[in-house]
Amino acid sequence: MDKLKQMESFVLVAGKGSLTAAAQAEGVAPAVMGRRLDALEARLGVKLMLRTTRRLTLTSEGQAFLEDCQRLIASLADAEAAVSAGGLKASGHLRVTAPAGFGRRHVAPLVPGFLAEHADLSLSLNLSDRVIDIVHEGFDCAVRVGDLPDSSLVSTRLADNRRLCVAAPGYLKRAGTPKHPDELGRHACLTLSSEASQVRGWAFQIDGAVQHLRPVGRLDCSDGQVLHDWCVEGMGLAWRSTWEVEADLAAGRLVSVLDAFAAPPNGIYAVFPQSRHLPLRTRLWVEHLRAHYGRADYWRS
Repeated sequence: MDKLKQMESFVLVAGKGSLTAAAQAEGVAPAVMGRRLDALEARLGVKLMLRTTRRLTLTSEGQAFLEDCQRLIASLADAEAAVSAGGLKASGHLRVTAPAGFGRRHVAPLVPGFLAEHADLSLSLNLSDRVIDIVHEGFDCAVRVGDLPDSSLVSTRLADNRRLCVAAPGYLKRAGTPKHPDELGRHACLTLSSEASQVRGWAFQIDGAVQHLRPVGRLDCSDGQVLHDWCVEGMGLAWRSTWEVEADLAAGRLVSVLDAFAAPPNGIYAVFPQSRHLPLRTRLWVEHLRAHYGRADYWRS
């Protein structure tokens, strides 16, 4: 059986969410799709999908392989188009959304260089801490930071994202330094308000397992930059990403605490609507972000 056809079928089934829907899209019987997936899993020696009569779920190996398959199929499509059309240029309009704080620092500054490389493209950038419904609101790509909820969207990991519990030295001198996450209840904690995107709380690794705590305090805000500023002013503890506080830590304006309980990093992702073949402009944008975020010196600049 053709290896590429197996991979294309795997991507289609993952995108449609069921064998039946994928089979209908290709005009074959569901049993044909099933045999292709069985052959692919047998050839690889791993389980890619957990299939029941009601739902289909990707395994961790399946999720990783899906991203590789999507990139391979997209690259093949580009290569064929370049040969047949004598060259391929991205054109059209790209609509991108990102969290406000991260977008200001690490998405907006990369836009000018991207447009300079692709003169036939235009781009709209939406910055919001609201979780945008990119399908219904018409966005081509979202940059998201942190754990992703289960959805029918396609995502690709661009970089790791590590979170720290931080405070100003003045606050720690006044209130003391917490030695265990259980002590957060005795401290002034600066938290994102409930309508913001950080809904699971602060993550710590306690007794070998990641636990999410939701500390409360006198101050909360829907804007992460405001929480950062309050933290630097000594108004309490905050749970922030390293991309936001590295300069403050290096300058001594902030100090990290509870490092022994730091949770493993989550991710920075590009997320886009379910699609068998992403537009070239979207693929080029994702690779532009990946090229910058993948440099070790990028996050130190």
